[in-house]
Amino acid sequence: MPSPSRLSRPTRRGLLAAGGALGIGAALAACGGEKASGSKASEGGAGKSGPWSFTDDRGKKVETKSFPKSIVAFTGTAAALHDYGIEVTGVFGPTKGKDGKPDVQAGDMDISKLEIIGNAYGEFDVEKYAKLIPELLISDMWEKDVLWYVPEQSAKKIYSLAPSVALWASGTNMEKALARRAELAASLGADLRAKKIADAKARFEKASARLRAAAKAHPDIKVMIGSASADLFYVSLAKMSADTLYFQELGVKFIEPKVDAQGFFEGLSWENVAKYKADVIMMDNRSAVLQPKDIANKPTWAQLPAVKAGQVIPRVTEPIYSYDKCAPVLEDLAKAIETAKKVA
Repeated sequence: MPSPSRLSRPTRRGLLAAGGALGIGAALAACGGEKASGSKASEGGAGKSGPWSFTDDRGKKVETKSFPKSIVAFTGTAAALHDYGIEVTGVFGPTKGKDGKPDVQAGDMDISKLEIIGNAYGEFDVEKYAKLIPELLISDMWEKDVLWYVPEQSAKKIYSLAPSVALWASGTNMEKALARRAELAASLGADLRAKKIADAKARFEKASARLRAAAKAHPDIKVMIGSASADLFYVSLAKMSADTLYFQELGVKFIEPKVDAQGFFEGLSWENVAKYKADVIMMDNRSAVLQPKDIANKPTWAQLPAVKAGQVIPRVTEPIYSYDKCAPVLEDLAKAIETAKKVA
């Protein structure tokens, strides 16, 4: 997902960032939900002092001399930490919509209390970031050693201001991605034994079992992972993203597109959107991409069997990796498969 300067060609990174049709959800596991008592990061993890360390997914041991109090994170990562009771002081990434309401990736955070360093791909106000006197920077990682939504042109300056933590959002499955964020939250003061978190994890496990059962009971139902832009419809390969890889591991049958050289998706012109016949279509729900209502007037879309049957559901393309947020994702897909008619 390259910076805007490299968006002239449809790379995996560019399309994801620009809201193109990548189905790169990249981590299907569990997402949290209890506010650990006094674990607000801006308050220093409640009483914790002394050195702090965490080994991130780059294999890098990140260390600070004192417990991090001022944390800045990618919006979706911050939203996951929030579900564990860890609050950040600043965020970067899709946070506030044009209507002023929280973006889907902001989860349950009160965005009015956050310093928004950047609200779109390529935006990162380094001066505003520096004024927060950051002690820790956290983001997802879609490509090795590249922090999601940290602009390449200013990365060196940004990294010089505070230690950084990177967690995989691809090249892993949901369970592992969830576990890693839970580990990070715990290191920052979250109580993973809290009832709300335990209940959310139990719900996630139950939802996983339900999806497995639904897939086993309806092996003929095929699902397509889609994302729409004005010119192209993208069909993603399930195994390349953590969420859909996990669904696949649970037995869900996916359309397998003829992906490009990068291996993540196939871009189809709207004239050729009927190339693949699916019973259920999961559509990218991010605010930067076209939604089903936006493409309803495209004849080729309207004639797809799944569309005609009303079997189109949202896909949380960049999941908030807390048990609380991931459980409903599995429940919705399970319901869609349980109730789907064979139409393809």
